[in-house]
Amino acid sequence: MKSAVETLNPTRVRLTVEVPFEELKDSLDAAYKKINQQVTVKGFRKGKIPARVIDQRFGRGAVLEEAVNDALPKFYTDAVNEGELNVLGQPDVDITELKDGELLAFTAEVDIRPTIEIPDYSGIEVVVDSVEVTDEDVEKSVEQLRDRFASTSPVERAAAEGDVVTIDLEAKVDGEVLPDGVASEVEYTIGSGELLDGIDEAVTGLEAGGEATFTSELKGGTAEGKAAEVTVKVIRVAARELPALDDEFAQMASEFDTLDELKADSRKRLESMKQYDQATQAQERVLDELLKLAEVPIPEKLLADEINTRKHNLEHHQLGQMGLDLAKYLEIQGKTEEEFEAETEEQAVKGIKTQFILDELVNKEKLNVNQEELTEHLMRRAQSSGMSPDQFAQAVVEGGQVPMLVGEVARGKALAVVVESAKVTDTNGQPVVLDDDEEAADSADTADATDTAASDTADADAPAEAADAPAEGTDKGGKADA
Repeated sequence: MKSAVETLNPTRVRLTVEVPFEELKDSLDAAYKKINQQVTVKGFRKGKIPARVIDQRFGRGAVLEEAVNDALPKFYTDAVNEGELNVLGQPDVDITELKDGELLAFTAEVDIRPTIEIPDYSGIEVVVDSVEVTDEDVEKSVEQLRDRFASTSPVERAAAEGDVVTIDLEAKVDGEVLPDGVASEVEYTIGSGELLDGIDEAVTGLEAGGEATFTSELKGGTAEGKAAEVTVKVIRVAARELPALDDEFAQMASEFDTLDELKADSRKRLESMKQYDQATQAQERVLDELLKLAEVPIPEKLLADEINTRKHNLEHHQLGQMGLDLAKYLEIQGKTEEEFEAETEEQAVKGIKTQFILDELVNKEKLNVNQEELTEHLMRRAQSSGMSPDQFAQAVVEGGQVPMLVGEVARGKALAVVVESAKVTDTNGQPVVLDDDEEAADSADTADATDTAASDTADADAPAEAADAPAEGTDKGGKADA
């Protein structure tokens, strides 16, 4: 076999391959055997039909077509390996010559990973938020805990903000009560904003037995989006009572004996959360600076596939789970379709550039992923997907997505190398030193936090995380579409 590589652009090549006919022998034998099992000819036992009879009855062309389709993937893969190409996705194959007994010639156009020069990233500088926990932050945290332990007691007075009212609701559209427009004994905290627009004003000032009617746009159900006339009847009014902030509350709401100990623990937890957020922010901003430094050509087909995959995952996974379609989602987000398309393309470009650069860094720094790192990342992914680790692991293995997870962890480690070399300061001008635990946690979540997953071959059936990011992998030997 002879092959040659022609560079069409930095991200696409054309392979020209010539195969001597004798190299098709195994595939021709397999083609005759396959056809033998599929057809019957009077006077011959099934599977024992001579090749010349098959040629006469069914045509030599049918045999050649079967043999070529069988052999093309191997010849294509051999040519890719001979050219030392890092290909992306499936090739566009065109058979240019097929002379029976002489020659098979074909071309294959395919996207390749571009050659990337890793820039000098040692001078990257970023500024992140400082880690400051104020007394007000601590008080707010304790108040939120206190609110969870609030109790209610019935009162014989008009309902006011903060009260919990038990209400009956009836919604009408065009004078007709909706099939799903009646609800009884609903508990609602006035001012929470958890029900219909206008309900706070309607029930405030009503005592038990009082009624009011108001107009509101329905947020769900069969008449979603329509204006409805809603009648609300107050059944009971209850006042919320917060427990006193004292040592007794600390003992009831936590494992601590005193309120001071509870507050100290709240401060410590808030500091840890802000340190984690600071580390994530540093990672994201360092990545943005790295992307600015590197020139990365983007394969057009890969970009188109990535955009389509992201849109598919949004519409059929994320929005579907929320009961929304794209139009409603854009309305909620306050975006036009053009803005959504531009934003999706921007995210896709960033994802592809990030993967290419970090993969190149993985190779340059010779970074490896051990079993412990892979297991930890799998556990994190399972948790974010809502699946058990065993379920997630099974889905990953069955979907052939283990290389994808390995790639995510490796890219996380590559980004950690860049972050470690960067100068990170906070808004107070103080240097930020990320400890090993923070870097490890962040690098394990790189694909999630920075949206770096870009697909070499999109796989909509990838488990769980496919709703956020498509699968990746370099496909060198898929069956060619002749």
